[in-house]
Amino acid sequence: MGDGKKKPNAADLEKLSLYQRYLAERDEVLRHKWLESERAGRDIGFERALMDWVLNTAPSGERAARQPGSDSA
Repeated sequence: MGDGKKKPNAADLEKLSLYQRYLAERDEVLRHKWLESERAGRDIGFERALMDWVLNTAPSGERAARQPGSDSA
């Protein structure tokens, strides 16, 4: 009959898309952490790199989506 595999539905695909976006952003933050740590001559840590990336490097749409009271939800 069937091979036991179900076709992914729209919700599954959206979850996958969001996860892929998360992984891509995480990679960008880690790259930013490495570059800023090299510049500082020490490890600046993930949290500092993340905050700096969000505030200064992320595309403006990313920053707007993270603003409190933003209507982009």
